[in-house]
Amino acid sequence: MLLMIFYCELFVYRITAQASGRPSVVNIGALLSFNTNVGKVAKLAIKAAVDDVNSDPTTLGGTKLKLQMQDCNHSGFLALAEALHLMEGQTVAIIGPQDAVTAHVVSHVANELQVPLLSFSATDPTLSSLQFPYFVRTTQSDQYQMAAIAEIVDHYGWREVIAIYVDDDHGRNGIAALGDTLAAKRCRISFKAPLSVEATEDEITDLLVKVALTESRIIVVHTHYNRGPVVFHVAQYLGMLGTGYVWIATSWLSTALDTNSPFPSDVMDDIQGVLTLRTYTPDSVLKRKFISRWRNLTDAKTPNGYIGLNAYGFYAYDTVWLLARAINSFFKQGGNLSFSKDSRLSDIQGHLRLDSLRIFNGGNLLRDSILQANMTGTAGPARFNSHGDLINPAYEIINVIGTGYRRIGYWSNYSGLSVVRPETLYSKPPNRSSSNQRLYSVIWPGQTTQKPRGWVFPNNGRHLRIGVPNRVSFREFVSVKGSEMTSGFCIDVFTAAINLLPYAVPYKLIPFGDGHNNPSCTELVRLITAGVYDAAVGDIAIITNRTKMADFTQPYIESGLVVVAPVRKLNSNAWAFLSPFTPMMWGVTAVFFLAVGAVVWILEHRLNDEFRGPPKRQVVTILWFSFSTMFFAHSK
Repeated sequence: MLLMIFYCELFVYRITAQASGRPSVVNIGALLSFNTNVGKVAKLAIKAAVDDVNSDPTTLGGTKLKLQMQDCNHSGFLALAEALHLMEGQTVAIIGPQDAVTAHVVSHVANELQVPLLSFSATDPTLSSLQFPYFVRTTQSDQYQMAAIAEIVDHYGWREVIAIYVDDDHGRNGIAALGDTLAAKRCRISFKAPLSVEATEDEITDLLVKVALTESRIIVVHTHYNRGPVVFHVAQYLGMLGTGYVWIATSWLSTALDTNSPFPSDVMDDIQGVLTLRTYTPDSVLKRKFISRWRNLTDAKTPNGYIGLNAYGFYAYDTVWLLARAINSFFKQGGNLSFSKDSRLSDIQGHLRLDSLRIFNGGNLLRDSILQANMTGTAGPARFNSHGDLINPAYEIINVIGTGYRRIGYWSNYSGLSVVRPETLYSKPPNRSSSNQRLYSVIWPGQTTQKPRGWVFPNNGRHLRIGVPNRVSFREFVSVKGSEMTSGFCIDVFTAAINLLPYAVPYKLIPFGDGHNNPSCTELVRLITAGVYDAAVGDIAIITNRTKMADFTQPYIESGLVVVAPVRKLNSNAWAFLSPFTPMMWGVTAVFFLAVGAVVWILEHRLNDEFRGPPKRQVVTILWFSFSTMFFAHSK
């Protein structure tokens, strides 16, 4: 009875579809690389989603999806050929391409024939540009993954990183995005180490030897799974996974861990202490149901047994549902499946049969319906912002430890680094303050929990040439002993400043002068402008003509306005009161006393009885009067 009801309902939907002008079948395609971690999972997820859509007649009103999958084998040329083959069959949309290289190639075809591409795994940020209007990314862009890495680097106080990447569209454009986001944090990529797509172990060894000679110990690996484990194996052999190193792998490593878990023990040994990012998919009923279904899907459809479910499997499954809902909206808006000839292809002569390709007349409407989608799938909300990216990008930050890994936190574009799930923060005001950025403790390479410094003194870098005045006087400031030993207050200040820097500054102190005569500090400053020295350290006065030749630091010895005088030893005795005047001054004073007394005597002795009498008395009176004029005010 139930079976009869189901067939009756299905018959009703088919009649309704025909009456509304909807076709019974819509052709869609998929471009994958079947032998990759992403391709193996996506192939199963897409087939399961198509079956689910077709088994629910309410989704498309009785219309069914007809899926045709093609294997590109990670080749841009094969992807182009397979895309042309799909579009010959009046395909209205293609799920994929899987990677950035093939997406760049096929996007030009999609632009010409107006067929939307829905890629669940091509994360190259440049694919979101206005150049590819028919490319729709149904996963997170590497622009956000690189922003997460930049915030991790800034969170731990590092300033320079080394980028190891595969030299294709995926690697180059991802690292370019990393450089931009690091620059916004006042950090930078100090060394770029590109790898060819098919790099041999010897080529990787040569590259890592160059990396080991550089200054930074923060290494970001942005590659594919076929080369990534080889990089870590060689790094382990070279001793580059010991204490002091920091390795950050992009989502390729977490995808491999989810798909191929458990890893062989020798591979796990090579990635101990590594940090990696995984695209965050919030927990939901739909997600749990799909996870419980997954083992049945893999056991029944894969000859090699169980394949782990990774984040791209959720996005591939949701992409089919998003496309189905967009097609349903397309039909509701009056869209129809019509195709027209491309006049530019008709003029091309040859045996490629390009004139059989047709432009999808409803491509614009279907693309707009896709971008206006609003649904919740196994990977969470599927809505697009004005730039064509999914809303609420977020990542899990994973630390590989022992035979597995542990989550140390999350990153989201809304609130930055945190140890709580991103969806719990969306209802609160965003807080990007440094005090709110938090991660759990990390076990770094070398089995240490102490945060690595992030740099060492490079073996291949040029040392700064620091000129030091080899003076004869004031050796407390700078003292040169031989050609290597330099000490003094100025040297101590310089060394203390160097030690405060968060990066290495190799330098060599070079004496300037013969040590027998004080050298000219003006000449020393001039030699900096001439390129003989990179800088100078010492008791060098800041004067006008020197400031025109070089920049000076702030003075660290403040002299101010002073009076310079020789220091003499004072002898204190009973005659110390005579010290203010010289003997000649005292003699002149005594002569004036006598002269004043003589003048007063001449004027007064005839009239004043005090100035008369015996000669002895008159002499005493004259001396006393002369002395008293210094201390008494005489009345009239």
